[in-house]
Amino acid sequence: MNNPIKCHLSRIMGEQKINMAELAKRAGVAKNTVRSLYYETAKGITWDVLAKLCKALNCQPGDLIELKSQGDE
Repeated sequence: MNNPIKCHLSRIMGEQKINMAELAKRAGVAKNTVRSLYYETAKGITWDVLAKLCKALNCQPGDLIELKSQGDE
């Protein structure tokens, strides 16, 4: 089954012109965590990490992740 969650981290990072290493440093999370979310290979995310990323990117959780509609692939 395909992942029903879409992560918009790569788009937000591009809009803010921030790279993975800088985001990891600002948010206080591992570079591998940022990388797996950026490439949408993460199996999940903790509330703590989600909150840290949102604070570092000045965004809300709904800006970062969304539930795909059933027709999306």
